[in-house]
Amino acid sequence: MLTLFRWFARWPLWLLHAVGALLGWLTFWASPSYRARFRANVAQAGICSADARPAIAHAGRMLMELPFLWLRPAGEAIRPRLDWQGEALLTEALARGKGILLLTPHMGSFEVTAQACAQSFAAEFGPITVLFRPARKAWVRALMDGSRERPGVTTAPATLAGVRQMIRALRRGEAVGLLPDQVPPDGMGVWVPFFGKPAYTMTLAARLVQQTGATPLLIWGERLPRGAGFRVQVSALPEALPLADPTQAESAAVINRAMAQLIRQCPQQYLWGYHRYKTPRSVTKAA
Repeated sequence: MLTLFRWFARWPLWLLHAVGALLGWLTFWASPSYRARFRANVAQAGICSADARPAIAHAGRMLMELPFLWLRPAGEAIRPRLDWQGEALLTEALARGKGILLLTPHMGSFEVTAQACAQSFAAEFGPITVLFRPARKAWVRALMDGSRERPGVTTAPATLAGVRQMIRALRRGEAVGLLPDQVPPDGMGVWVPFFGKPAYTMTLAARLVQQTGATPLLIWGERLPRGAGFRVQVSALPEALPLADPTQAESAAVINRAMAQLIRQCPQQYLWGYHRYKTPRSVTKAA
């Protein structure tokens, strides 16, 4: 598989995206459970099915662009193909020296955002630390370990040691990135609404901000048409996180609302097939 990934890495981005679009549709029609979950999540969010339909192809594009982003020489994959929107927000927040927490939904190319930040800011402000969940399969884990650790990018596992690593990075004034719409393990989340339906939601994002004073920002990588590249968009959190929130439920709800607002801006690139409303093992299902 690694040899296949390396072969794909030599393909132009437009061709990877074209094949990915076909793969996305094949997966959609081949899997009744995926298709049902996709449609149910779109309906729950109140999104028009026509607006969400392009996300079927974008799910495949997300997969096929990984060799391009992971295995090409550092910077080569994105340097000539990257635009910024809201870059000044990152510069201002990093200059304050309190660190920044970058919150990215399962939308667009979330892999490209870390590389973009590393390319633009690591030399002056230090690396960006990205939270990840180790893959179960050994070959995938080896591939991820060897590709995500790019110059200016450091990875932190979704463990207690990883959380400590992120706290240290923020206290050094660096950037940390995570996906707050990812379903957390047992004991690391609370049940709060997401598009109006209870979803088990991580409390880590709010805790990091409250413990370090870091600035939370929203970021996502828009996939441009015909393989032209990516546009990284940065914006402020619409609502301030509560300073005192013992259960973290209110803070998690604030972040969920921010994620939903961001997703509504471009439902065409959200990963609607993601199992967002699943109940982790040993967690009591929401009433």
